[in-house]
Amino acid sequence: MKAKVKRDLFEKFYADLWGVRWEGLRVALLEPSRYVDWENPFAREDPSLAKVYHLDQASFYPVLALEVRPQDLVLDMCAAPGGKSLLILERSLVPEHLTFNEMSNGRRQRLRRVFKDYVPQGIFGKLRLTGHNASKWCLYEKQVYDKILLDAPCSGERHLLHKDTELAKWSQARSKNLSVRQYALLCSAGLVAKPGGRIVYSTCSISAIENDNVIEKFLKKKGGNVVRKTWELGEATEYGWQILPDVCDGRGPIYFAIIE
Repeated sequence: MKAKVKRDLFEKFYADLWGVRWEGLRVALLEPSRYVDWENPFAREDPSLAKVYHLDQASFYPVLALEVRPQDLVLDMCAAPGGKSLLILERSLVPEHLTFNEMSNGRRQRLRRVFKDYVPQGIFGKLRLTGHNASKWCLYEKQVYDKILLDAPCSGERHLLHKDTELAKWSQARSKNLSVRQYALLCSAGLVAKPGGRIVYSTCSISAIENDNVIEKFLKKKGGNVVRKTWELGEATEYGWQILPDVCDGRGPIYFAIIE
């Protein structure tokens, strides 16, 4: 399919989802992301470590929503590339309590490099890094974790708009197909969390099919309670919160929902 036809189909799909807001949102997505510097607290004592990690400011919010405490057992189900994982570690500071999973071998090696660059060897050696298929995690463990971050694989429309080679892989069925995988991952997280535990589901997609619709399906079929909170950046959705670049000065997109 020719690139122009593919882009036209992409535009129509998201215009149907967003209506009159799409034009401004598309323009904002085409602008460069607004990155901030996370200052590495470990580099203060070990100057050989990387000092800053660049990430979108919106990426902080799913980790803040997790409300990690030092005593919590925490699972990051889809951890690469590693920015949110560093934020989790900073809030816990108990490496033995943390599990970082990434099924893709290439992405897992990237995650490992991030930890080696930013974390002292004595702490890195205590972290648990795994390569499981997270949708089948309940085959390995059940009702173990106090807090679970599920930063699910998603359409990543901002990335698609900036790379024609990636946009060429897009199809109208992409969001629906991804939502099936996302729901399976969320169901697995539900079985792995302790009773009363907290799951934060997040994506960098602007498609409700991959966001609120996944949460709605989970709540109807599996139960749980949505924790609603107002944040200083972004806007509420039916079940969660979104930070979009058209109204957040270039930050995002990030969607997240809190389930207990």
